[in-house]
Amino acid sequence: MHAIRTENLTRTYGSRRGIESVDLTIPEGSLYGFLGPNGAGKTTTIRVLLGFLRPTTGRAAVFGLDAWSRSAKIKADVGYVPGDLRLWPWLSGHSALSLFASIRGRDLKAHGQHLAKVFELDLSVKVRSMSRGMRQKLGLILAMAHKPRLLILDEPSSALDPLMQERFRGLLRDSARQGATVFFSSHTLGEVESLCERVAIVKRGLIVADDTLDGLRSLARHEFDIRWSGGVGTRLEPPAGVRLLTRTDAQWSGIVEPSGLPAFLAFLAGKPVADVRLGKPDLETIFRRYYDSQEDPGAPEPGASATGAVAIAGGAR
Repeated sequence: MHAIRTENLTRTYGSRRGIESVDLTIPEGSLYGFLGPNGAGKTTTIRVLLGFLRPTTGRAAVFGLDAWSRSAKIKADVGYVPGDLRLWPWLSGHSALSLFASIRGRDLKAHGQHLAKVFELDLSVKVRSMSRGMRQKLGLILAMAHKPRLLILDEPSSALDPLMQERFRGLLRDSARQGATVFFSSHTLGEVESLCERVAIVKRGLIVADDTLDGLRSLARHEFDIRWSGGVGTRLEPPAGVRLLTRTDAQWSGIVEPSGLPAFLAFLAGKPVADVRLGKPDLETIFRRYYDSQEDPGAPEPGASATGAVAIAGGAR
């Protein structure tokens, strides 16, 4: 079964486009990244999947159930952390777990306390006295305490320090190994690259790429540096697909496109090369091509938050 499937999914806000013709197919057990600049359509997509917004056209399904008409049933198996997390200030960690347990009809105490130890969070502290990082930890605990089949996470680790980010990623990997699906929305490449197996890139409401990280890397160019023996650097001509950034008798520096890599390696064979460095595939460049192409002519996607604790708890629409 697919954890998430959308077909020609479009959601507009009057004359403004939130998302258009979005097709996603995400199998259960996936670590799936949803990457895009702020305002690209990530939050709109998530809200449709959670049944907070009704599609204008097309269809979204979670666990094979329609995301709008079967939203209440779907939420029982979903954990969600919104990008702008809001929790009631009078809650402590203990009372939040009790409240969410009553909403979900499940005992969350044991696993919630285990997660609190992993995150080093004191559950006796009230939200009003918590730092932003502590509130983020509590939101993650509340989203994960019922061991959901699907975790939908919108910029979930921005408030965590590097140690907690790594522990959090470890928890997500463990969940995926046990069959859960992680839908990880972010605008940060490094965050997605360190966790996810497959990535969709959304820009101006459209999916502009959907591939494995290895597939995207195969499209990425390499940086290189060559030190020449015998001062031949200005007498040689590079093959097709190679762009030189610096060129002297003793050294070349430049970029080789993926299509030109075989010819480049063949070109170097038999040449008086003293030393060569070929960089890793420049995945950042691939993403920047999508990010930096054109400015978005439309307004950012409306509605930044208004989700709150009830959304995390799986409350009804």
